[in-house]
Amino acid sequence: MRESEPPETGRRASWRLGARSGHLCYGPPVPEVVRVRFTVEPNYAGWRLDRYLQEKIRRLSRERVQRLIETRLEAEDGRRLKPSTRVVAGLAFALLKDAEPEPDTPQVFDVVHDDGALLVVDKPAGLPVHPTARYSANTFTSLARARFPDRKVDPAHRLDRETSGLLACGSAPEWTSRMKRDFAQGRVKKTYLAIAEGAPREDTFTVDAPLALTGASAVRVRMHVDAGGLASATDFEVLARRVLAGGVPVALLACRPRTGRQHQIRAHLAHAGLPMVGDKIYGPDENIFDRFTRHALTDEDHARLRLPRHALHAWRLELPHPRTREPVGLESPLPPDLATFWGGCREEAA
Repeated sequence: MRESEPPETGRRASWRLGARSGHLCYGPPVPEVVRVRFTVEPNYAGWRLDRYLQEKIRRLSRERVQRLIETRLEAEDGRRLKPSTRVVAGLAFALLKDAEPEPDTPQVFDVVHDDGALLVVDKPAGLPVHPTARYSANTFTSLARARFPDRKVDPAHRLDRETSGLLACGSAPEWTSRMKRDFAQGRVKKTYLAIAEGAPREDTFTVDAPLALTGASAVRVRMHVDAGGLASATDFEVLARRVLAGGVPVALLACRPRTGRQHQIRAHLAHAGLPMVGDKIYGPDENIFDRFTRHALTDEDHARLRLPRHALHAWRLELPHPRTREPVGLESPLPPDLATFWGGCREEAA
């Protein structure tokens, strides 16, 4: 075989210098590397680096995180970081991972409000907000950089990948920092819409139950009601009741979290015996989530989930404007997939 005709491989072949001779040699394919970048937020200052990364990539074990730090971490300033390193606000680094085809995600989002300081978008279901171990380019932050190249657009809060609806961002670090403080100090009111299976006993009720990552589940990121967990409370209001084919009752709920824990609304609905339609973790069987990550969902799984994604939508947002401090109120209607599902449920007989 001539050097001008390298063999076919499943990954891009690469050329390298011979270690001893200095001659150009043909070597094994070297995978392209993606840098998943992190900048430590002020509220994590003082945490161990391995604990910080576990918080950010919750599906990874501590041992796996420590191995990544030792072998696949690149600090922006070039210094060596250890799992035990205490992080400081602004510390920037990247985890290196071999490039793999990313799952497809929506590539378009609507702008609900934009005045140069406050940017609020309507995030579609399926679009991750931040880079993760699985998503790098196909995220909201990447799309926002491309759409607003002259701004430093940064979300002030989180929405799960499958959750649709209002996502508030600052258009510069000054505004984002102020908005994050407003969220942390309870000055922002959020209302979500959820479709849950079951018949709530009351039209208004509150779930006040502490939540924690206990490790008691096969799904590492699952939150559990636990006496030693963080205080968590959500107010629920039944907006409508309907029935699925087969007589299964469902309810459209307005959900108003008083606190901001991971998966709070989903975990609280499951605790109340009202699992969210389409929820792969807190719904009919948490093992569905494992099969989903392995692209191994069965026909029975799809039937039990009823929807391809969990039925949660960030509906309303009330917050002080980061620059003027005037109150801003915004709303996003129920998206077509959830509206179609709800429209297919029959109303209860009077």
